[in-house]
Amino acid sequence: MVTGKEFPLRVGISSCLLGEMVRFDGGHKKDRYLTDILGGYFEWVRVCPELEVGMGVPRESVRLAGSPESPRMVGTKSGTDWTDTMVRFSGQRVRQLEDLHLSGFICKSDSPSCGMERVRVYTAAGVPAKKGRGLFASALMSHLPLVPVEEEGRLNDPGIRENFIVRVFAYYRLQRLAAAGFRGGDLVPFHAAHKYLLLAHSPKHYHLLGKLVGTAGSRSPADLRDEYCRFFMEALSVRSTPKKNVNVLHHILGFLRDRLTAPERENILQVVDDFARGFVPLVVPLTLIRHYVRIYDVPYVRDQLYLNPHPKELMLRNHV
Repeated sequence: MVTGKEFPLRVGISSCLLGEMVRFDGGHKKDRYLTDILGGYFEWVRVCPELEVGMGVPRESVRLAGSPESPRMVGTKSGTDWTDTMVRFSGQRVRQLEDLHLSGFICKSDSPSCGMERVRVYTAAGVPAKKGRGLFASALMSHLPLVPVEEEGRLNDPGIRENFIVRVFAYYRLQRLAAAGFRGGDLVPFHAAHKYLLLAHSPKHYHLLGKLVGTAGSRSPADLRDEYCRFFMEALSVRSTPKKNVNVLHHILGFLRDRLTAPERENILQVVDDFARGFVPLVVPLTLIRHYVRIYDVPYVRDQLYLNPHPKELMLRNHV
């Protein structure tokens, strides 16, 4: 079995977000949430495409021009065309990152190299349209489609931040399962432990994945791995909603029904209703349920990743 030391949780990141002075003007875009909070859990893999292709610091700024579907990267003043160089570099760099088994990537928004969406693409008349994607980000997302990718700006949204970090930690667990051989005997408990987390995102995918697990004995390990991993990450890419979380919380209460006293049950149901109505964040009913699961020792529920999908110190569900 792969150990944590042998398989660190690595996340790629645009170097400027960590405070490295690699931008065209010699500055940086340090993000304190990334460095001070997430940096305690991730091993960062820094990437600055412009610097790594030899543009230097300081340098002429570049922008995307032409068609949003196939833009060129050109110097804003000289018109120097960096497209072929950047595309070639991106292909090589992404293959290097694949060998590092990244569990996620955080891109610099609006960047002509790293922006994952709504990057300005200039027409021949010099009119910008926010319809592009950075050349490096495009290669990354195309070559590593399962790797969770987000921009630092979008991570300011609590729902997007929660979803991204849930996917990063889930993908890390999935990678460790795959590294251990993706055997049916390991897949069954893995799938069972993710039941409620999957249901909170996409019940449709959960049932589809269940059918795959049921046919594990008749599939080649490679085919099973590829199909399960694809649908698993697709499921978690679907945003969780209060309604789906309420359904999951009621499912979990079913395991506690015979153990709880009437006042305890009534108290939990009231808190779940408060969450459904937006009066309290998700962490409130979850904390209460974890309390009773621990007291009454309910193994199946205790082992559910839904209750602890990421380190509690990140306090993500305090805002969801």
